[in-house]
Amino acid sequence: MKDRRPALDSLLDACRRRQVDVVAITKLDRLARSVHHLVALGRELETLGVDLVVLDQTIDTTTPSGRLLFHVLAAIAEFERDLIRDRGIAGLRRAKAQGRRLGRPRLHQVDAAEARRLMAQGLSLRAAGRALGVHPMVVRRALAG
Repeated sequence: MKDRRPALDSLLDACRRRQVDVVAITKLDRLARSVHHLVALGRELETLGVDLVVLDQTIDTTTPSGRLLFHVLAAIAEFERDLIRDRGIAGLRRAKAQGRRLGRPRLHQVDAAEARRLMAQGLSLRAAGRALGVHPMVVRRALAG
């Protein structure tokens, strides 16, 4: 989870300087990443006299029913985010268990036997890399794997 959110920080600074009257967002989960954080932001905005408008859910935090809806939807948004995260982690574990290589595809493929042969001739990693047309770290990875 990101601890620093520069755009949110600058928005809150503008709210604290009384330059903002209303914060309009599309969804609650775009504002905060947890119910606790969302509730704290809601309280701070209320203290500063800044209204919060959530366009997709038509929430008005100036009324008791709007505040209730705000908290309920915040809890649901956090639940959805956790489900998505858990599914992503489960998918990565399944792919790993099936032997799939995760991550970005390698740009260079080096024949490990050829790299070993060059190194056995006394060439350095740099010289072997130059001979194979790759970076020395690519040769090192080929030798290690």
